Amino acid sequence: MRGASPRALRLVSALLGAGLIGAWWAERPPAGFGEVPTAAAAGTTAPALSGASGTPAAGVPGAPAQDLVPGGVRVRPAAPAPPVPVAGPVALRVPDLGIDARVVDVGVTADGAMQVPGDGDLVGWYRFGPVPGGPGSAVLAGHVDTAREGPGALHPLAGAGQGQVVEVVLADGAVRRFAVTARRQVAKADLPVAQLFDRSGGPRLVLLTCGGRFDAERGRYEDNVVVVAEPVP
Repeated sequence: MRGASPRALRLVSALLGAGLIGAWWAERPPAGFGEVPTAAAAGTTAPALSGASGTPAAGVPGAPAQDLVPGGVRVRPAAPAPPVPVAGPVALRVPDLGIDARVVDVGVTADGAMQVPGDGDLVGWYRFGPVPGGPGSAVLAGHVDTAREGPGALHPLAGAGQGQVVEVVLADGAVRRFAVTARRQVAKADLPVAQLFDRSGGPRLVLLTCGGRFDAERGRYEDNVVVVAEPVP
């Protein structure tokens, strides 16, 4: 510490001996903490600041004057940025099985299970997972039947065969096409949830419905029918 006074040197020496500077360094914020990311770093185009004149502030290249508070500290709105709109699926078609159903967004139940639309004619898309055609497993689920409506939208799923075409229509009009690669009937207790809802890897489409024996006492089927499909050109 060239130029430091003897008193300052004694103070630093005392702090080091007490381990206080070391403790502060161990608990320091990560690099970049509190910085406002640039549009290039975020990979997006920064929106124009409402009411900004566009005149760069002194010492901050490209920063509008309204982006600074007195003292030159950069600021940004406290509210989180709105989510980027996603064109989710709106229809599911499997021509060979006669499936042509409307798709709606679903989430999770209070106990953490994927929701299924109450209407047996609808199919639910797990909106917290990938969009069909994106990386990872996009999951659609629906009833095999209901007491009120009879056979559900995915009732024919147990007859899915290798290579059958599955079409998913997105909200923007795009159609994603898949071909069935596997069909399994699995006891609900043995359903490989982590694998079926995996967000990594190549694009996959997972279709789920109920199957097997109906347990009248519990009011539910014992198994799930799982169909996996992969994109086709």
